[in-house]
Amino acid sequence: MRQQVTIMEHPLIQHKITRMRKTETSTKEFRELVSEVSMLICYEATKNLPLTEVEIETPLTKMKAVELSGKKLCVVPILRAGLHMADSILHLIPNARIGHIGMYRDEETLQPVEYLCKLPTDIKERVVYVVDPMLATGGSAISAINQLKQRGITNLTFLCLIAAPEGVEAFTKAHPDVPVYIGALDSHLNEHGYIVPGLGDAGDRIYGTN
Repeated sequence: MRQQVTIMEHPLIQHKITRMRKTETSTKEFRELVSEVSMLICYEATKNLPLTEVEIETPLTKMKAVELSGKKLCVVPILRAGLHMADSILHLIPNARIGHIGMYRDEETLQPVEYLCKLPTDIKERVVYVVDPMLATGGSAISAINQLKQRGITNLTFLCLIAAPEGVEAFTKAHPDVPVYIGALDSHLNEHGYIVPGLGDAGDRIYGTN
């Protein structure tokens, strides 16, 4: 199967990501920008959701219109930084369910360590969007998708704000069947596994921690 990797080129996304990168951007503004970019990426990632025809009545007349078909949606953030992305996406898809996958990166091995996986009971029936601001080494995203596939979940898409080529290569090799939507593709990873030029630690900048 040919994998769909989509790198956003919309001017609004590029502009907002530039503002996110700036060291002087406040925590409040950073959160707002993460929300805005997350919604714009979600808008693109959901463009092929199936529609069904319905008959409705407007204040003037009856008409045939379309609405989302019976496909149920679920957003699964990778904790903790993915939480804010998920909250933002709920503004577009308020009826979506939310799952949670918790993991952190071992600073010595750079490998993900899992500590939580809490999912809706009917998640196998849903279209699932896994979200995390950064796709650096790819380890966390790959592990999260592994967990979901092991539970029989197959309709998966991954969304991130910033990615490194190394992470994209690792992810697409591990999960060639999962579409990926990326806000911006950066240059490389440094020796500490951080995306360059990047925007720093997304979780710390969202929550104002060090």
